[in-house]
Amino acid sequence: MADNLLSADELSALAEGVNDGSIAVDTGFNTAARVKKHDLASEDSSLGVNVGSIDMINERFIRLFRPQLMDVLRTSPRINPTKVQIVKFGDYVKELRAPLSVNVIRMNPLRGFTLMVMDPTIVFSSLDSFFGGFGKGTLGQLSPGRLFTPMETRIINMILDVTFRNLKEAWGPLMPVDFEFVSSEINPQFAQIADENDLVILSRFETETATQNVGFFDIVHPYTSLKPVRELLRSRVQSGDGNEDSDRQWRGELEEAVGGSCMEARVVLGYIHSTLRVVESMQAGDILYFKKPEFAVLEANEIPAFDVHVGTLGAQVAVQVERAVVPGKS
Repeated sequence: MADNLLSADELSALAEGVNDGSIAVDTGFNTAARVKKHDLASEDSSLGVNVGSIDMINERFIRLFRPQLMDVLRTSPRINPTKVQIVKFGDYVKELRAPLSVNVIRMNPLRGFTLMVMDPTIVFSSLDSFFGGFGKGTLGQLSPGRLFTPMETRIINMILDVTFRNLKEAWGPLMPVDFEFVSSEINPQFAQIADENDLVILSRFETETATQNVGFFDIVHPYTSLKPVRELLRSRVQSGDGNEDSDRQWRGELEEAVGGSCMEARVVLGYIHSTLRVVESMQAGDILYFKKPEFAVLEANEIPAFDVHVGTLGAQVAVQVERAVVPGKS
């Protein structure tokens, strides 16, 4: 085999031929094929999950959640969902500081467990509002081992109950789900729903009360739990509230309101192209010539709407609609 190897001089000559173009390099099979770089050691962070669908579910959840929270706890904080993130579970846990209300939930029929993590600020503010306060509840800096009192735990359970009901309805257009409470912790290190390097899908809701108390509420799904339904997540999720009768009534009222609105209409017979110099030099009796088009144009709020014929009806000038103007066509 050693006799078949190229010598150093032959390799040098071959390289020079390729560089100066005397040796063709575009010969062979599959020369039109394109190669895409792929690192087998890396992990695709998107993994085919349409996080846009989860964003839509979260927005729908917030619309349902706030009014019901007001009915139960007499408080309605401002809730802003942030963009859904895909992160490693270990990186997520490192950013959290105990004590927190860490709740392990089973979201049937999905596999595995889901985390619902609640900032203590939300608990204390809700507790203060529940007993007639203004949502100023705060205990300052808390020790990592500080446990929630029975009353605070009751408030947490009330918030979770409202969350379960509205998440169930928010997921409804995609798939039927049910929620089951499993356990609670104050330290996220003890709620291992995934390995440290496993990916999770994080939905964070930032909250702000009327007294400027800021907190957060997280819903964390392991990717492995959403993997079986990723085809559903790729499909379009309905963004309405699911009440078709309400939608029809709203559309009818909107059409009725718009139908009674006033619009400025004018009939344009034609346009004359001229210059400022010509216009400035015009005097009484001057005549302007232009080619009369086949139709005049009826404009509504300066938008061409109909081609019309100009004429008279009795003693009045009138127009007769010939056809509607198609946008983009002259």
